[in-house]
Amino acid sequence: MSELAVILGTSGPKLTAAESVFFRDANPWGFILFGRNIETPAQVRRLCADLREAVGRDCLIFIDQEGGRVRRLRPPHWRDYPAASKFATLPTNDPAKRRRAAYLSYRLIADDLRQLGITADCAPVLDLPQKGADPIISDRAFDTHVAGIVEMAHACMAGLMAGGVVPVVKHIPGHGRATVDSHKALPIIENSLHVLNASDFLPFRWLNDAPMAMTAHAVYSKSSRQAVTISPRAMTDLVRGKIGYDGLVMSDDLNMKALSGGLTRLTERTLGAGCDIALQCSGKMADMVKVVKGAKALKGKALMRARIAENCVDHITDFDRESANAEFDALMNLSSDSFVTNLPDPTETWATTT
Repeated sequence: MSELAVILGTSGPKLTAAESVFFRDANPWGFILFGRNIETPAQVRRLCADLREAVGRDCLIFIDQEGGRVRRLRPPHWRDYPAASKFATLPTNDPAKRRRAAYLSYRLIADDLRQLGITADCAPVLDLPQKGADPIISDRAFDTHVAGIVEMAHACMAGLMAGGVVPVVKHIPGHGRATVDSHKALPIIENSLHVLNASDFLPFRWLNDAPMAMTAHAVYSKSSRQAVTISPRAMTDLVRGKIGYDGLVMSDDLNMKALSGGLTRLTERTLGAGCDIALQCSGKMADMVKVVKGAKALKGKALMRARIAENCVDHITDFDRESANAEFDALMNLSSDSFVTNLPDPTETWATTT
């Protein structure tokens, strides 16, 4: 049976019998993990193995592990990593050292993930932050300039892929001007396409060979009156057109408040608009049933893009973890403990309360 064009969550740290049967029958293309699924390394490895056993194949398993506020793996079992904005402010005049620090950060993250069986990371963020925008992006962005974002995001993707983890760039075509958090409401971006094409869209255009991208649940009013995720016009004109992105497009979480309507219809609209994969994260059985009812099997270009993404995890370069840790800490001029933060992960806080 062909894989269904969805990525689903699961309810807790262990796969339930009901979930195992449901996933076997639905056959989602992949899974995504959240904090509710994370306890210990051994437990996460078991969960990943059980998810793959349920669908009978070595599917991709996703996580949001950016560093900074947005990370699912946390101390004491995993080290903390800096937010993306940290690399642009390193006290050095050598851009190669900044790139190396970014590379090592995500190479270490990739090693953390692969040891658990996690093979896809929803990172890097390519959004270009703007004054007056909602702080949901803020320090998750690599820089306030396009060149810095592209440079550091390229290093990030290289680090992930060297560790056998496929990156997902986000949030295409750009969330940096949103004045509301799309977890809570629908952002409407009124700027002209001329302005957006010369700014927000640029990081995605420069990195449009990335294997996967996640949509922004935002309206770009000069293109469409609907959020990009569910707008055939915006997907065609902006994502595939102006940005020239031909990789796999997955939606952001369909449960986010930026989108309205039932999950079955939202899934239909998402896949009908041109997203290759619909993402739904709650792990609640009732939600997943609705999504599966609105989904369709992967085929055509979407299937081709999915296979390319899967192939990105096949090669892992040689890696000395101890040496990489030491070099990374020296470059950051900080001890590993200096990255620990008690600031909440805004995406995790939302995901556990919906």
